[in-house]
Amino acid sequence: MNMNTVFIILLMVIIGAVIGGFTNSLAIKMLFRPYKPIYIGSWRVPFTPGLIPKRRDELATQLGVMVVEHLLTPESIQKKFLNESFQQEMTKLAQKELEQLLSREESLEQFFAKLGYENGQEWIESNFEHYLENKYDHLMEKYREIPIKSLMSEELLEKIDAKIPQISQYILKKGVEYFSSVEGELRIERMVDDFVKERSGMLGNMMQMFLGNVNLTGLIQRELLKFLNNDGTEELITTLLRKEWDKVLEWQAAEIEEQFGREQLLNTIKNTVKKIVRVERIFATPISELTEPYKDKVIEKLAPQAVLMLGGWLANKMEEMMERLHLADVVREQVESFSVERLEEMVLLITRRELKMITYLGALLGGAIGLLQGIIVLIIG
Repeated sequence: MNMNTVFIILLMVIIGAVIGGFTNSLAIKMLFRPYKPIYIGSWRVPFTPGLIPKRRDELATQLGVMVVEHLLTPESIQKKFLNESFQQEMTKLAQKELEQLLSREESLEQFFAKLGYENGQEWIESNFEHYLENKYDHLMEKYREIPIKSLMSEELLEKIDAKIPQISQYILKKGVEYFSSVEGELRIERMVDDFVKERSGMLGNMMQMFLGNVNLTGLIQRELLKFLNNDGTEELITTLLRKEWDKVLEWQAAEIEEQFGREQLLNTIKNTVKKIVRVERIFATPISELTEPYKDKVIEKLAPQAVLMLGGWLANKMEEMMERLHLADVVREQVESFSVERLEEMVLLITRRELKMITYLGALLGGAIGLLQGIIVLIIG
């Protein structure tokens, strides 16, 4: 084999390698380029635009179908949500976030302001009042024709009944304190004067004649105090209170509303709840102070339970949620919105190394074919 023959074989190898590498590189570029069709007059140049720009809509549709049917299936996501390690990770994340939230030194008012509710207290009170109104109307509709007695437990009725003698004692005690005071004495004196003035005729003269210089005010005060301190008086008031309470227990909800009026009852309920809840004080208290008694329980017990329940709920609803999300359409719309340049950049970013290897493989095959051709020429020649 002379130098001439070697040179021809090497030349054929080089030409084959260049052609193989160039054709593969050109084929790869023709996947994307040109981005738009090229026209000569009214005639469109073949293979323009590139394959992917030309079939981008079909590619977008197929990508959407592939994602929904093979990648993000309801079963795969359900499996992920129910995975024990995933739930543990979510529990740790939830506990961390709750720890930060419940340890805040800012007040509820400041926290609501950050969320965009500048008048958070007013918003809470307004919604709470609306809730009380709805609850009142619901209960009133439900128990309108039912006596109050039927709505109270036997234990509560017994407790109230046991309190009635104490109420009688309290009334009598306050009565004794009042009529023993200077104010009570003056009140009796005014009542006596008014009584005598209204009977200033013969009856008044007769009273003056029989009583003489007796202090009528002091006499009435002593008798009144004696009456209030008498054991029979306490029994009498207790009996009267029990009778009136029994009558009240037979009232129906509709009668109570008619007696006091809906608005007055509602206002009484709202004012009572406000005094108990003290919304303004709660809103001025730091979150950390409000949640301190419940912090450990919320973080250690409630957070894991909430994550478990939420994970189970999401797993059960996943198929319905994915149907409502229309993920295939979302993927298709996103791909269609990409520019061809961006699509090319994304594909090349992922497959650049593999595409280079395809180019090198084309050069290798082209060189091998050139070598084979050179050997065949040498044999034939």
